[in-house]
Amino acid sequence: MSQNLIYLDHNATTPLHPHVKNGLMESCQIFGNPSSIHWAGRESKNAIRNARAAISQFLNVSPLEIIFNSGASESNNTVIRSFFKSTLRNEFICSEVEHPSVLKTLSELESKGAVVHKIPVNREGFLDVAYFKSVLSEKTALVSIMMANNETGNIFPIKELCRLAHQVGAYFHTDAVQAMGKLDFNLAELGVDYASFSGHKFYALKGTGVLFAKKGSPQIPLITGGAQERSRRGGTENVLGIVSLGRMCELKNQVQDQTTRLQGLRDQLQHQILNEIPNCTVTGGGAPRLPNTLSLVIDDIDGETLLMNLDIKGYAVSTGAACSSGNPEPSPVLLAMGLSKKEAQGSLRISIGWENTTEELNQFCEDLKKSVQRLRLIDLEHREQQVEL
Repeated sequence: MSQNLIYLDHNATTPLHPHVKNGLMESCQIFGNPSSIHWAGRESKNAIRNARAAISQFLNVSPLEIIFNSGASESNNTVIRSFFKSTLRNEFICSEVEHPSVLKTLSELESKGAVVHKIPVNREGFLDVAYFKSVLSEKTALVSIMMANNETGNIFPIKELCRLAHQVGAYFHTDAVQAMGKLDFNLAELGVDYASFSGHKFYALKGTGVLFAKKGSPQIPLITGGAQERSRRGGTENVLGIVSLGRMCELKNQVQDQTTRLQGLRDQLQHQILNEIPNCTVTGGGAPRLPNTLSLVIDDIDGETLLMNLDIKGYAVSTGAACSSGNPEPSPVLLAMGLSKKEAQGSLRISIGWENTTEELNQFCEDLKKSVQRLRLIDLEHREQQVEL
């Protein structure tokens, strides 16, 4: 294996940022239960309060609109399940390329009588806004559409969709996991009622999530118990995880610079790959994308085999979403976008992070080219043998 391990799978998870890592030992000294009224509890409560302030400032919302939990899957479930009721409004709208925590939850509610409309997304990465308008009505309870797709990086027009939803009295939720730290956005300007975030997608610890719930928006706790989070989410708070995300949000002034740098790196890598590797196309390349994400279809290649070859050389990349790892079927997202099964099985996702360099990406491109050439030659020899037989 290469001595230099290069991580290019930041949409799956991110390494701890040095600003977070350097403060971990100090933060580990804060051990009290935040619900306790003695000095140890007050210390933890103050740490959470400070993190809440940093996160709310990062998102440009009120600290009282922040609910801490285990991650975005919990946030998504909390919001969607809060709106399932047998009333006039029993319809939901999502995109066909949502995270499984949205799609599977809505599928369960559909089996119980809810009506779910799924908005198509084409292979260029554009969401069908006309179809969205055609199914939006006074029966719509909730719209849940991600801010950016985890596999292709495609960014959806959340502000416009939210405005349309509000016109008919529907609430709007966005799974914004992939946007945090990759896009310079403002929740107050977007106008959404709910937004989901996970700390581990933004260089903080795993097991920490944030649900933004706009003041006055209904929310039924998914987990009941104590009065934590103003009785909106039961369970003793993950103090260390919350503090780690708060520390990352202190670096808000670095996001725009990193966004610009990552887009430059991604665009250069895309140019190199398309120029040097024949029969390779970008998925979702026609629509706006996250600056760090490149989703490819490489003809005459099995994506899983390519991934293993790159892994042996020290590269961490993906054929799709980490939550679907181990599933022999091709990515549901790519199939929903109109790619054939064969195309989807030849997919490769590269997601760049704050620590990656031009030199690393140049090295990756060279090794990718060699791996593709080798695997295509093996495939060609195999097919020729089959013809001879």
